[in-house]
Amino acid sequence: MTTQGPADFAGQHLTVAGLGVSGISAARALAGLGAHVTVVDGGDGDKQRAAARELTAEGITVRLGDGDTLPEGTDLVVTSPGWKPDSPLFAAAAAAGVDVVGDVEIAWRLRGPGAAAWLGVTGTNGKTTTVRMLASILAAEGLRTLAVGNIGTPIIDVVLGQGKDGEPPYDVLAVELSSYQLHWAPSVRAHSAAVLNLAPDHLDWHGSMEAYAADKGRIYEGNTVACVYNAADKATEDLVCEADVEEGCRAIGFTLGTPGPSQLGVVDGILVDRAFVENRQKQAQELAEVSDIAPGSGTPAPHNIANALAAAALARAFGVRPAAVRDGLRAFHPDAHRIQIVAERDGVTYIDDSKATNTHAAEASLAAYEHIVWIAGGLAKGATFDELVQKSAARLRGAVLIGADRALIREALARHAPDVPVVDLDRTDTGAMSEAVREAARLAESGDTVLLAPACASMDMFVNYNKRGEAFAEAVGELTARDH
Repeated sequence: MTTQGPADFAGQHLTVAGLGVSGISAARALAGLGAHVTVVDGGDGDKQRAAARELTAEGITVRLGDGDTLPEGTDLVVTSPGWKPDSPLFAAAAAAGVDVVGDVEIAWRLRGPGAAAWLGVTGTNGKTTTVRMLASILAAEGLRTLAVGNIGTPIIDVVLGQGKDGEPPYDVLAVELSSYQLHWAPSVRAHSAAVLNLAPDHLDWHGSMEAYAADKGRIYEGNTVACVYNAADKATEDLVCEADVEEGCRAIGFTLGTPGPSQLGVVDGILVDRAFVENRQKQAQELAEVSDIAPGSGTPAPHNIANALAAAALARAFGVRPAAVRDGLRAFHPDAHRIQIVAERDGVTYIDDSKATNTHAAEASLAAYEHIVWIAGGLAKGATFDELVQKSAARLRGAVLIGADRALIREALARHAPDVPVVDLDRTDTGAMSEAVREAARLAESGDTVLLAPACASMDMFVNYNKRGEAFAEAVGELTARDH
């Protein structure tokens, strides 16, 4: 089923898996459409009970402490992104012949006539930055748009809010889609979409790299205008080749080098388009200067130039003028904890890239600086670090390791960068960050960069990567305060 009007959910018995942000949004939206909604969650803590009280007051049934049993009479299960495919609840649904979908799929089915087009973005890293760049470019064109999906406002709320309260409807949505969301969204068909890169991540959820890549590749299914891929990452182009798209849909590459026909790239510090021009064999359209990418934030790292090219390609696929690409990139401001300059002290620059929660993101971050004291560690999520250390060893002045799985990084450093000084902090409390920053400052020399790019998740020590980045910034501030 690819379409379903709001009224079609009336009277259905729907089970929502998970009492998180997307689960609560889905439960409220579907109940508002007349469905009989039951929310199930294996937790039974204070946070879950507070949310349950609110939903129960709205006529929604909530069952805490049991996320495995399928409520009797369920017509459809709507899952939150993090629930694994092998969850007992889904096995019970399969046995009962009940479909399991995600909130993105529900949002797609709820679109009405003349609904906004979707421009989709996925990839192991860079999704949020690219989607926000894309939304900035679309807005510069004068289009009514919003960055949604795995970012900001739940997408169901956006779709159901179209044209309400006197607000004009959106022209186009910039949609960030995780591999989890794509796994549970079989019907989504974007106008155009991009896969930015592919590297091992969330393999504990997907089961294999092949399954992870296949879920990422779902974003290309049914594209009508452009499938945007990374020319430096053949796996993304392979996904385009495997996709079932609408006739006339084109493969559009982006590269940090000189672009070929049907590509966007960089020539002498200029972002250029050889895809959406009249004669792509002989013509190239200037879009913006590299310095237009988040001006005031320093020289953009290579991966952020790639993100800008991907955003530009999607915008151009939607018919956006070159001047709007430039203006949108100039207006874009990166989120916190994504290669953010925290301070400069005694000739040393302190950079917060706490968002680098896997090896692929950390590799891109490390590649942006010449001499680095690296603060790394946390929860490895099954990752290995040999390739990352091999590629980055020549840049490392030193390393300070924190977190539960720091030994994996220490061992990789011993194998591939044995001359690099390593400080191994045997603690996982939140105060460890202050000691880590002090040790990094001791190892750093004038002209170096102290870089927090953990290559690991944060939950062993911090609530999330934001809190980890804030702890880093506070620790750097303590260094400066001691100097006065």
